[in-house]
Amino acid sequence: MEAEMQSIIQNNSWEASEKPCDHKPIGLKWVFKVKKDPAGNIVKHKARLVAKGYAQIQGVDYDEVFTPVARLETVRILLALAAQGEWEVHHMDVKSAFLNGDLQEEVYVMQPPGFVDPKLPTKVFRLKKALYGLKQAPRAWNFRLDQELCKLGFIRSAEEHAVYRRGTGRSLLLVGVYVDDLIICWPDSNGIAQFKLQMQGSFN
Repeated sequence: MEAEMQSIIQNNSWEASEKPCDHKPIGLKWVFKVKKDPAGNIVKHKARLVAKGYAQIQGVDYDEVFTPVARLETVRILLALAAQGEWEVHHMDVKSAFLNGDLQEEVYVMQPPGFVDPKLPTKVFRLKKALYGLKQAPRAWNFRLDQELCKLGFIRSAEEHAVYRRGTGRSLLLVGVYVDDLIICWPDSNGIAQFKLQMQGSFN
């Protein structure tokens, strides 16, 4: 729980605020998960601070709700291309991805259970970044990811919005997106390593 709070604070996800008159602050809750390896051994205890998104009101706390994800057929095509061309295939996962999404809407949340600031007990938090559980969190994250990939010279497919490409021929790099998971295909392993470093400059 402390690690999750540290991640939220380091990401500058919110700021203390007075309780607004025209917005009802959304509650937060803790969700716990035990991660295990294939043998069933416990690898990690994980805590996620989640917003109670079911309390949000459309037109007040959020507008659009969507995020493009690669279809299974698309993933198969990417793997088939990689197999045919004997390309490298890598996977990347963005840590706490939704915390990278910038919020456009005005959203307020209650202080987290167990972490109420004794100096500011009556304050609420105005969110700057999306939290898991918010209805617009996947859209905010995808918008940020799209911006970063475009900055790196990628072009999004017009037919499949969850696929990006950069370069041509032997320098062609393909990236498929499924929320916060990236599948990367490229003939050159050094090029993939370079792309990973570029992404690590923006995300964990």
